[in-house]
Amino acid sequence: MGRLFGTDGIRGVANEKLTVELAVATGRAVAASLASGAKGTRTKKMILVGMDTRISSDMLANAISAGILSVGYDVINLGVVPTPAVAYLVRKYKARAGIMISASHNPYEFNGIKVFNSEGFKLADALEENVESMVLGEKPMPKCATGAGIGKLIQKPEALSEYVDFVCSTIEGDLSGLEVAFDCANGSSAATAKALFEKLGVKCHMLSDAPDGVNINTNCGSTHLENLIAYVKKNKLDIGIAFDGDADRVLCVDGKGEVVDGDMIMAIMSLDMKARGVLRGNAVVGTVMSNFGFVKFCEQNDIRFEATKVGDRYVLEEMLLDNYCLGGEQSGHIIFKDYATTGDGQLSAAQLLSYIKRSGKALNELKQVMTKYPQCIVNIRTTDAAKLAFYTDDDIKAILEDGAAKLGDTGRLLVRPSGTEPLIRVMTEGEDEAFTEAIAHQVAELIEEKLKQY
Repeated sequence: MGRLFGTDGIRGVANEKLTVELAVATGRAVAASLASGAKGTRTKKMILVGMDTRISSDMLANAISAGILSVGYDVINLGVVPTPAVAYLVRKYKARAGIMISASHNPYEFNGIKVFNSEGFKLADALEENVESMVLGEKPMPKCATGAGIGKLIQKPEALSEYVDFVCSTIEGDLSGLEVAFDCANGSSAATAKALFEKLGVKCHMLSDAPDGVNINTNCGSTHLENLIAYVKKNKLDIGIAFDGDADRVLCVDGKGEVVDGDMIMAIMSLDMKARGVLRGNAVVGTVMSNFGFVKFCEQNDIRFEATKVGDRYVLEEMLLDNYCLGGEQSGHIIFKDYATTGDGQLSAAQLLSYIKRSGKALNELKQVMTKYPQCIVNIRTTDAAKLAFYTDDDIKAILEDGAAKLGDTGRLLVRPSGTEPLIRVMTEGEDEAFTEAIAHQVAELIEEKLKQY
């Protein structure tokens, strides 16, 4: 078995890579890793466990809870919650850690394990490595508890309403007068979005909010916007909002049915925050995948743009380093650091809707502050062995150099293995949409052919 943690926790097909045995072992290892560095902390000897709506989540949440209980930690069972709710509640309940069972935007057969520390941040690399070493048999597992030392399972039925109240508290006033369509991806936000936004006064149109275990992210949510686009246009709404399976991402649709992605949302919000004097450092943190149009927007508006590797954990690391308060990804992971320690789709939506109401402008008008450059992304499905070969194969290096040379100064090429899926992503960007797309497909085909030998 290879290393377990990618850029967003442990992920794989349930009962293939991500087994019950692995979940039990991970629960034990997480508790043991936290215990080893817990002296002097004010956190309680308990761990929160939440999950999304996919059919395997019950199985894995119960398994990881059993592992935690078996080494003497209590478990607060949150049930179905958004991922950012776990990051918030772990601080509120003063727990040692929070674990989310979710594979985010992936199809239902996948699942994952995300771990947050007592401050609501993703585990440090050293702790992840310690967990991996125990699960992989390189270090001994902790001794199991017996008798009265075995952990207890605690129910917190009020957890969802506490999270809803928290998100509502991040905006001033209410959102009455707004009429919005929400696509919940048949995922975690189905448990919170309607209650949250109705409490803020929004007239809500709910889509894909009836999860059945296998329909999460299926032709809905932030990865499949077609239904939301059609609904917004048919019902003549000013805005539609889509979350992914665990509600840590958000994308929007304006009244014309045009997509407003994470980069554009950050452009809109950064101008508002700068005008209000709350954009600390006068900077926004993005990634190497941020649209070139967003980079240009920052230049034009005297806002510093900081780029990191792809992954919201790297965005957050940069934000913490220089105390920045706004960062995120084109995919819709947006971090409002003054309120949250991770990307939060519903919190981001509330912030955007609050600005829309304060400005009196429609989203279609607000998004004009940024011009998006044509961008093409081609995914190559591949294996773990091929992912490793990608970094060392000289022929692939030559393919990348040739593709970049063809785009020249009018565009850019970025090719990288996904940290969460068995994919290599080829991205091109430039002024000429047709040429940019042609180069992306050409490079992808050449790499795919080369990787067949691995």
